[in-house]
Amino acid sequence: MPFLDFDTNLPQQSIPDDFTEKLCSTAASILGKPKDRVNATVRSGLSMMISGSSAPCAQLIISSIGVVGTAEQNKEHSAKFFEFLTKELNLGQDRIILRFHPLEPWQIGKNGTVMTFL
Repeated sequence: MPFLDFDTNLPQQSIPDDFTEKLCSTAASILGKPKDRVNATVRSGLSMMISGSSAPCAQLIISSIGVVGTAEQNKEHSAKFFEFLTKELNLGQDRIILRFHPLEPWQIGKNGTVMTFL
């Protein structure tokens, strides 16, 4: 059950209309998870700085169970997420930051319990 939190200082009109849908599909493919398990929040028009600059930028936080827990996994995921984001948003790689957070099943509540028991 991946969670994606995407933040950017780009105005909403600079984000493609189908961006959230494509982000979910791409993340499902990259992480090897079913698309209907991917959860995403996209926030635009934020006050942001990356590397000391407020030039157009974005941050993507990827949280998931079992697939973002090692440097080797995240190196592979990173390359694919950067490819997607630079293409979709016309941002250079130096203006994008990714943060990976491994989750445990007991940290996610669903249907009145936690994923451990589902």
